[in-house]
Amino acid sequence: MPLPLCAQQTIDVVIQNYRFEPAQVRIRPGDTVRWHNQEKRTSHSVLFPADQGGESERIFPEESWARRFEAPGRYAYSCGPHPEMKGLVEVVAP
Repeated sequence: MPLPLCAQQTIDVVIQNYRFEPAQVRIRPGDTVRWHNQEKRTSHSVLFPADQGGESERIFPEESWARRFEAPGRYAYSCGPHPEMKGLVEVVAP
């Protein structure tokens, strides 16, 4: 089932229950993804491979972190302290 193409400028991903929700987002070049930590006591990060941007700072409860994506491609990521948490940003040309 193909993922819907979001027309927004900023896409929100919620971090809760040790998961990224939604785990996959599809955006256009120039769009931003913003991760919000809604855990009660746990900090997380967004970790991309070094050649795709590396790791964010720690995102503590009720904080957020955002990244703008310019180039088309597939950007798989995980949580630095919790590598079992995985997500994907797919950037597609219009």
